[in-house]
Amino acid sequence: MDKNSLSAQELLHHIEQKIQSGNYNDSVHKIKLLTAKEVIEKILLTEF
Repeated sequence: MDKNSLSAQELLHHIEQKIQSGNYNDSVHKIKLLTAKEVIEKILLTEF
C-alpha cells in the first residue's frame, strides 16, 4: 500500500496498533501517538 494514500480510518487503525503493541520509542512518543489519535478522531467527528 502506498503510504501517501492512507485513509483517515486506516491511519487511526495504524496508530492504535502501534499504541496497543507498545511499538513506540518512549512515554513521550506514546503521548504524541495518543494525542494524534484523539485529534484525528475529533476532526472526523466534527468536520465530516
